[in-house]
This record gives sequence, structure tokens and C-alpha cells, in this order.
Amino acid sequence: MARFPTSPAPNRLLRLFSSNKRSSSPTAALLTGDFQLIRHFSAGTAARVAKDEKEPWWKESMDKLRNIGISAHIDSGKTTLTERVLFYTGRIHEIHEVRGRDGVGAKMDSMDLEREKGITIQSAATYCTWKDYKVNIIDTPGHVDFTIEVERALRVLDGAILVLCSVGGVQSQSITVDRQMRRYEVPRVAFINKLDRMGADPWKVLNQARAKLRHHSAAVQVPIGLEENFQGLIDLIHVKAYFFHGSSGENVVAGDIPADMEGLVAEKRRELIETVSEVDDVLAEKFLNDEPVSASELEEAIRRATIAQTFVPVFMGSAFKNKGVQPLLDGVVSFLPSPNEVNNYALDQNNNEERVTLTGSPDGPLVALAFKLEEGRFGQLTYLRVYEGVIKKGDFIINVNTGKRIKVPRLVRMHSNDMEDIQEAHAGQIVAVFGIECASGDTFTDGSVKYTMTSMNVPEPVMSLAVQPVSKDSGGQFSKALNRFQKEDPTFRVGLDPESGQTIISGMGELHLDIYVERMRREYKVDATVGKPRVNFRETITQRAEFDYLHKKQSGGAGQYGRVTGYVEPLPPGSKEKFEFENMIVGQAIPSGFIPAIEKGFKEAANSGSLIGHPVENLRIVLTDGASHAVDSSELAFKMAAIYAFRLCYTAARPVILEPVMLVELKVPTEFQGTVAGDINKRKGIIVGNDQEGDDSVITANVPLNNMFGYSTSLRSMTQGKGEFTMEYKEHSAVSNEVQAQLVNAYSASKATE
Repeated sequence: MARFPTSPAPNRLLRLFSSNKRSSSPTAALLTGDFQLIRHFSAGTAARVAKDEKEPWWKESMDKLRNIGISAHIDSGKTTLTERVLFYTGRIHEIHEVRGRDGVGAKMDSMDLEREKGITIQSAATYCTWKDYKVNIIDTPGHVDFTIEVERALRVLDGAILVLCSVGGVQSQSITVDRQMRRYEVPRVAFINKLDRMGADPWKVLNQARAKLRHHSAAVQVPIGLEENFQGLIDLIHVKAYFFHGSSGENVVAGDIPADMEGLVAEKRRELIETVSEVDDVLAEKFLNDEPVSASELEEAIRRATIAQTFVPVFMGSAFKNKGVQPLLDGVVSFLPSPNEVNNYALDQNNNEERVTLTGSPDGPLVALAFKLEEGRFGQLTYLRVYEGVIKKGDFIINVNTGKRIKVPRLVRMHSNDMEDIQEAHAGQIVAVFGIECASGDTFTDGSVKYTMTSMNVPEPVMSLAVQPVSKDSGGQFSKALNRFQKEDPTFRVGLDPESGQTIISGMGELHLDIYVERMRREYKVDATVGKPRVNFRETITQRAEFDYLHKKQSGGAGQYGRVTGYVEPLPPGSKEKFEFENMIVGQAIPSGFIPAIEKGFKEAANSGSLIGHPVENLRIVLTDGASHAVDSSELAFKMAAIYAFRLCYTAARPVILEPVMLVELKVPTEFQGTVAGDINKRKGIIVGNDQEGDDSVITANVPLNNMFGYSTSLRSMTQGKGEFTMEYKEHSAVSNEVQAQLVNAYSASKATE
């Protein structure tokens, strides 16, 4: 409602109507020349009311917007949950299962490969409406090989649902995605799924989340029955029982709490209030004074604590059996933040990359981040998260990273692989744009500011394969496919082996690379032969070594002359940089124009160590002296001097080979525990944890990746097909002397045969 201004006009108006001194009636007032005043006052009020009403146009739409991701360990039910959410919000009209026997498959798994394998490979975006709230959802993969998909989704989201399996509990990938959520400071709610399965125990999972994920959490629901007796849920906030009727659980019916559960409900509600009051001062005061807490007070306290990331509310249900999804949606809109409740920062390129807090309002200058690229039917599809301002179809926008000015030809909202054309999108929304050439992580503005958003964490690839097309005619399609995959996926790298001339693709694991080879065959009709998987070894040095090398060549005309002196040394453990170069020359022994060429030479030499030809990392090169010639010195001469100097001193620095070590989590029936543990030891693995979960043993081990090839087949035969495992990259660590000798000999032998 518009407030009256404190100017004299309204007071004068009131006097005008109430006093008889100047006129006997308002009508007379109008006739005595005050008509202008009334008109002016009315127009002013109307303008202020219009302004007040104009302000909330985006405020209300922002308050009713949620950007959420669904993340979890493999097979926890993420895609099934998303399918139910789309059904209950009216986005789809029938439910299809992930491993669809009807040949349709889940809406969010739009790739043929995803439907065949029953896994999510690419994150897919969609949007829906729930009780006047607009919800943008990104369904992410669970396999660690596609971890970049989770990484980039969480980079742009305001909230997330962490799905946990009520039988499997907190598993290795649950820990990884939770770590990613912490990295991007994403508030989350947890959903304990699969309560209908044998062995379901939500309270065990809740305790695991507190212990393993260090979540300050409590249940906001209590299940009515478990396993085949799972009937419904009791809401601890409003103290109501909910049952899910209808063929697909679409009718939520509120009922009375079963008499035998009243004691448990009272205990769990008190536990919820106590846990939230530990992190919320308003609720703490009521709790300490033993005052009754109303549903709205508890709800507001949970919302404050969830957005502050000091509390994780835990929901329960069974997505497959259509129970508990609607209350979870209520929880998303009640407890997760809207875009204007989240602090987002940009780096001002005009001001030394100073951090700038974005207002998040559509009234500001446009700032949008391209977080995912896809090659669509109509060219490159770029997914954008708009952080500030408005983007319209036909607008010109600037790519801050390249400086290019681009017109927005087509703006769409995504629903998995379906699109809906829109005219404009404002801050807080996730949209896609066609026909824009850019890279993943580029920032777009309207040109009035030069901001870039901080980049996301891209893990290093751990495995490589040599690939080549079967027929020579398909070379063009082959390189086209590799270029596209590299652009789409920052963890997929393509290189050329300088010695064999083979194309080498690198990625996050066997499954990751297999999927790309298969996609090449399906999407580009290119059959490729694949070499034996290669592990991405690294080399490093363990002690300091001096170098003093003179590169001198005379061949008629200008010769080559360059001398470099200094030392190499290992970087301290835990350094962020892999390679450091420092120029400590005092004076002009080497002209400063040649220093970049020397650094380039050392970098080039470090690309291939002399032990097994893999890159050398964690080293620091210090240049202390040198000499140059007035005529014969050149950039090439100094670059060559640096390369030879590095090769000469490398052996003296006692180099070692580093191999990628994987964190492997196995779940096997207890009867096979001894056999599996013995096999891990044979593979030079170190067992770091062994827990019991019902009839299963959960073994955690650090195993060299080189010894893990074909492990899924071995595990199947050892456990009669009952064992399962997941692995993710942990670190590169030094190999034993025996393994180093074997690798060096194998490398020397392969070089000798060439």
C-alpha cells in the first residue's frame, strides 16, 4: 500500500475537506481553485502506487522460483524421483520407469545409451510448477566417471536434494556429491528413498549422514511401517499423517496418527526442535523456556537454518512406489532458497578481479554464465544461468572471455530434450541459447560491466585410450566427433602421441571413455578401434639438481648461442601449482627478452620425462645465471638450451614415477569377504576400512588404477555376481622401486622396437 508523503499537500487537502472556513463543501473547494492541487495529489499518489506495484513484478516471481539439483550415489533413485516430480506437477502425463520395459524410459534419460544402460550420463534440465512456485530441476548422473556433470550443475544451482538409499545408506559417491555441494555452498535437503525395500532402515541412514557427512540433521517425517508394510508418512512439523492413494499415489490424504506411534512422533518432534534450536537463536529461546512451538515457527526456523547451511532437513519416502514425493516438493519450496536469498559473486575484470556481490535482480546489468554445452539438432545449445539482469531474444550480448559481441538468435526453456521458445528470461532463471559459439564457463554481459563468474573445479583425467577410425574415409567425422565431445565435456581430453602418432583420448574412467567411443559410433557412424587402456602416470623429482648448459651451434651465417645456469627442485607437498619457473638473474647476463623463451623450453621439456615419457609435475625451476652472444643469441637458441639443460639434470634429481591411486568401495556378502580382501592385497591395494551392513561387508581400499582393469569381471566371479564396487580418483602417489623398474624397462623396449 502506498504511504502518504510528508509534504504539506495531503495536510492541506484534509484541512480543505474538514474546515468550513474556506468553503462549505468539497465541491466548493474544487470551485475555489484547489482543483489543480487535488489533481496533482491524485496523480502523485497514482504514480507512487504504480511504482510500488512495479517493484514486486520481479520480487514476487523471484520469491516463487527455485533452482534445484538432484544428486546421489548410483542407483539411489534420482531419475525415478525426477520422473515422479514431473508427473505430480503435471509436466508429464504418464510415468515411465528408468529401465523401461515399454521401450519409452524415463523422460530425463533422453539419450538411447541412457535408456539401454539404465544410467544417467548427461545432466538434464527441466522446469515445472508446484503450488504457484516455478521449479527448475537438473537431474545429475551418479557415476563418478561423469562427476563433471554434477560439478557444473551444482555451480549454478541455489539448492539441492541429496538422495540417500534407505538400504545402502551413505555410500562413496554420496560423500563425493556432498563435498561438491559444500564446495559451492549449496543448501540442501536430504531424501531417504526406497523405504519399501527389504532391509530399509531410515534411522541408520540418518545416523550415517551425521557421522560420515557431518550433517547437522534431523528427520522432519516418520514413516508409517517399513519394507512391504510402508503405508505413509507422519509430518513432524504439522503433526499430521499422510497417505498416498490412487494408481500413481497422486491423491494425498491427511489422516490421524496411528495410536501406537504417538510416543515415537512426540520423541522425534522434540528431537527435531532440539536439533534446529542448536543453530537457530529464535527457536532456541522458545526451546529453553519450554514454550510450545507452533508449526509455522518451526517451519520458519528450519528454513533459516537450511538456507544458512547449518541444518539439513531429512525427508523420507519411496519414489518407485509413489510415496512421499509431494511432501518433498513442499519441503523444496518451503526450505530451499529463492535466487535472491543466495549470495553470488563475480570478478570485476576492470578492477583487478575484485569480488563483486551480484544483486540478483532483473533491474541490474545482464550477467549470465554458460555452464554446459550440447551439440543439438540446430547447432550448439548453450545452457545459461542468468545471475542478474534480463536476456531477450534478439538482444546483443558480450562474451567477456573473448570480447565478442553476439546476437541471441533463439532463447528456449529445456524440458529434457524438448524445448519451448521464450522471448526473455530474467535473473534467477536457467535457459538455453542456440547458435552462440562459446566455451563452458564463459560469462556473458550486456556490455555495461566487465564481470566474469568464478570457474568450476575440473578434475584431471586419470585414464587414456588410443583410438583410430577403422576406415580412412571417416577421418573427418572422427575429428568432428572428438572436437564436439571435448567442447561439451571439460574432463574429456584429446591428444596426439608424439612417438606413435596415435590419437589418445583421456577421461575419468573406463565407463566414461567407453560411452564416448559408443557415442561416436552411434551419432557419427564412425567405427573406431580402441587400444589397451593406458594409465595417466606422472613423473616427479625428489631432490635438488644443478644445471649449467651451453647451447652453441655454428653452421654458416648466424649461429645459435645460449647458456643457462640454475637448479631444479621439488615443490613442497600440497602445492597448488604443478610447475613453477623463477628468474633470479641479477643484471643482464641474459637479456630479459629471452627469458620467456627459456621458460617455454623448460615447460616443453617437462611435458615428457625421460623415465617413461609422461609429464613431469611438482617441480620448480630457478634460473640463476647464463650468458648470451650479441649476434648468435636468439629465442630458439635459449629455448633449446633450456630443453637440453633439463634433460641433463633430470637424472641427478632422482626422478620417480607417480601413479593414480583410486579410492575403491566394495559391497560384498560377508561369506566372500576373505577372498575379496585377499584379491585387493594381490592388486597392491591398502584396505582402509571394513564395515558390516546387515549381511554385507563394505570394504574401502586405496588401489593403484593400473591394477584395476577388468576388475568388474573378477569381482563377479569371486562373489557369484553378488558383489558391487565403485571407485573414484584419490591422488597420484609414487610407485614402488620394483614397479618403476618394470615400467622403465617396458618403455625402453617399446622405444627400441620403433
